[in-house]
Amino acid sequence: MSTSTSSNSSSSPNSPSKLGDSLTLPNSSSGETSPATSVPSSPDLDKDVKPEYDLEIEEKDDEDTNGFPASFPAVPKSTTYNSPDEKDAGTPDAWLNRDPRLVRLTGKHPFNCEPKLNTLFDQGFLTPSELFYVRNHGAVPKVDEQLAASWKVEVTGQVKNPIELSLRDLKERFKVVTLPVTLVCAGNRRKEQNVVRKGLGFNWGAAGVSTALFTGVYLADILDLVKPIPHPETGARAAHVVFEGADDLPQGRYGTSQLLSWARNRERGMLIAWAMNGEPLSPDHGFPIRLVCPGQIGGRMVKWLTKIEVSHQESQHYLHFWDNKVLPTQVMPEEARAEKKWWYDPRYIINELNTNSAIAQPDHDEVINLDTLGSEYTVKGYAYSGGGRRVNRIEVSLDEGTTWKLAEIFYPEDLYRAVAYQDETYGHLDLTDRDTCFCWCFWSFKIPSSDLKTTPAIMVRAMDEGLSGQPQEMYWNATSMMNNWWFRVAVHQQEDGRSVRFEHPTLAGVHAGGWMERLKDEGQDILKPVFGKKADAPGPSTLKPTVKKEVSMVKESIKRIITAEELKAHTDPEHPWFVVRGEVYDGSGFMKDHPGGGESISLVAGQDATEDFMSIHSPQGRAMLADYHIGTLDARGLIEAVSEPQETQIEPIFLNKTKWKKAPLVSVKTVSHDSRVYRFALQDKDQTLGLPTGQHVFVKLRRKAPRETTSEEDRENAEFEETRVVEGEMVQRAYTPVSSASATGHIDLLIKLYLANETWRNGGKMTTGFNELELGDEIEFKGPLGSFTYLERGLCRWRGVERKVNTFGMICAGSGITPILQVVREIVDGDARSGNSHQDLPKVWCVDSNRKEEDILCRQELDGLVERSQGRFQLHHALSAPPFDWPETYTKGRMTENTLRQYLPPPSDDALLMVCGPDGLINEIVKPGLTAIGWNIETQLVVF
Repeated sequence: MSTSTSSNSSSSPNSPSKLGDSLTLPNSSSGETSPATSVPSSPDLDKDVKPEYDLEIEEKDDEDTNGFPASFPAVPKSTTYNSPDEKDAGTPDAWLNRDPRLVRLTGKHPFNCEPKLNTLFDQGFLTPSELFYVRNHGAVPKVDEQLAASWKVEVTGQVKNPIELSLRDLKERFKVVTLPVTLVCAGNRRKEQNVVRKGLGFNWGAAGVSTALFTGVYLADILDLVKPIPHPETGARAAHVVFEGADDLPQGRYGTSQLLSWARNRERGMLIAWAMNGEPLSPDHGFPIRLVCPGQIGGRMVKWLTKIEVSHQESQHYLHFWDNKVLPTQVMPEEARAEKKWWYDPRYIINELNTNSAIAQPDHDEVINLDTLGSEYTVKGYAYSGGGRRVNRIEVSLDEGTTWKLAEIFYPEDLYRAVAYQDETYGHLDLTDRDTCFCWCFWSFKIPSSDLKTTPAIMVRAMDEGLSGQPQEMYWNATSMMNNWWFRVAVHQQEDGRSVRFEHPTLAGVHAGGWMERLKDEGQDILKPVFGKKADAPGPSTLKPTVKKEVSMVKESIKRIITAEELKAHTDPEHPWFVVRGEVYDGSGFMKDHPGGGESISLVAGQDATEDFMSIHSPQGRAMLADYHIGTLDARGLIEAVSEPQETQIEPIFLNKTKWKKAPLVSVKTVSHDSRVYRFALQDKDQTLGLPTGQHVFVKLRRKAPRETTSEEDRENAEFEETRVVEGEMVQRAYTPVSSASATGHIDLLIKLYLANETWRNGGKMTTGFNELELGDEIEFKGPLGSFTYLERGLCRWRGVERKVNTFGMICAGSGITPILQVVREIVDGDARSGNSHQDLPKVWCVDSNRKEEDILCRQELDGLVERSQGRFQLHHALSAPPFDWPETYTKGRMTENTLRQYLPPPSDDALLMVCGPDGLINEIVKPGLTAIGWNIETQLVVF
């Protein structure tokens, strides 16, 4: 991809021209302006609102840089990319030219990104627009310069003088001003929260923050022009200003609101802006016009602005309520999704930023040689706060928070306070009388080289002038927003004894790495991380795994002894008791909320579940078990619970809900570059599996030790790379076989392998375990399990209730085809075998998402089912990875709400939907998309 560096952009829609041509200020030296636009007139509008400002404007001289006095921070020159990034191919944004250095956080589309932290920090105070973080909810409106010239912002609602304003009107009728403003996404540093427990948002790193000079007019001046009034019918006072953008989303246009009292206060600096760093807004940042609200979260700053409405009530836009909230920490994501009350409670809304800071130097995985370092090392980073408050204290700790020392703070924003400035491009840039702070500051702290030899971690915290600081402990919340606990960088002493390596908490997006994931894998409580020895003389942390911290799974106050008879009396699936490490737990209170479904608990009713439970659950999950502790099993009961009954004869059905059964591997068939079919033999060639259609099996296998390598160095590397793998470690999960229901003597599992690579050091535990299997190796099965069963002729049982379904809509991705295939087989072939007319049988629409055509699994069988269905089974493939040279019948690009609308049946009472795929697909695309179309996902969506 070729690039050219220039302060001027091309005239394509992707790169609006610099403030010249039709977009210049009216008195630009170019002498060109946009065509005149008629403006509604009224007696109150005959005189333009031009507030008086007494400024001493300093003339430019030969020492100016970028058109500014030499004392001002340098304005970065933009880099123009001459062709689109291939990652956008096949998406609605394929016309845009974006910087390939940006870290994408939500796949191909919509575009959400941040630069790498060190790349951002290296830019200095002002961020080039191409590296500015982006938060988009959908496709970028395609606006060329001709459309921009005629763009209108409607100002309406409870106002005396409603009006429409073009870009030219804004420049001519109001005072043009420029303010330096730092924008921050409310999700900045979100991935740290998602590592603890996955919330409702995607993985922002610590670079969801950027700064620019924004040029526009004060919102307050526009409001003074239109004059807010009480509601003409109800008399309700004008209390809010509602903003709406042009981006068309499944739930309607993006919109939000501000308090009118805030919007009319010029000290809050709210702008209707058209430029960043002296150039027109880029498409991703709202070209041609956007709202800028200094000191607030980015979600309040509506892009592609089309409407301003003064109202007695706050915005009623969907995302004004269903986004940008910090819910109480005890509200889990599932509860938040299901209960609207949390989103409409005004107590949880986010407006102003909180105090935050981060370490940018040293970078993640940076290694420093102490022999060549010199006497000291300088740690650097950024800090910011909200509401115009100044960060006045930044502290650094080298002993895990026991003691703190003050860092040096530099405020580049203050450079603008020394002198007022004016020109044709920026209008008035005057901070001489402004006390508010709307920008980030930079800090530095010098560490003696000798201290780096003993420091286990570097920690930073900031405090603003309102004494609002960063907490030691994380406030986890379902949206994972506003994360601002202490920023910690681990320091690792290298084996050479002469250098240290630094480790940040996380890496943005899907990239693996950071001390949070590492400590979590090692069994530490990452909410209370320990890097050193926590002694008077802290020792360095190392890359070697630490001893796992034991988590208490009991209530110390419980002294009850439970007999074997009592345990056996509670095998009822609705009220199951089970045993873990000799302690008895009542699972009935967690049946509904268990992430794996209530049946995962009922399967072990009356049994010892120690091995199953410990192999699946994290330390956090084990700690939660204590809430359900009811007593200790007596000695006889313990012996009976852990004793496996001897199998005297082979049963006609292999699967058993309460007993694991072993089966040897007899063959492996490669079906794609990363997928295999593993066949396991049942106990007898005539034995059936016994799996109802729509159900799954639990699969359990033991990991093997890391393979021997040829050299000492290789063995050391293998030990490091395989820190997650312990010989004999038990791993398990649920699978849907691809072998047919009528098959005897074997079970086939289609496994998509997630093996170790550059971004995932160890690969997936379960699939890597499959890859290690050799012919003759045994794994174990138990089941069936699942909340859904297809019976016959459209009759289903879901969550214990039978229902008749005439239409099925199915969505799957990759190996998620397996449960879908199982149900489609029975609908197409099984029902037809029963002698029913095809006209009387249910119909199926299916969208199968994969990266490339060669990734489509079970392709031949799917095509056969389509052919045999006589039109009852309609299959559509959505392919996301280039090159896009497949048949036109395929959808090209990431699955969207439009894909679901076009290739699934319309909502109806006799229809049912099914989905199997990654969490991102289900929670970020399928659920919101289906809801927008009109489906009730609580009563009509089966999630496998």
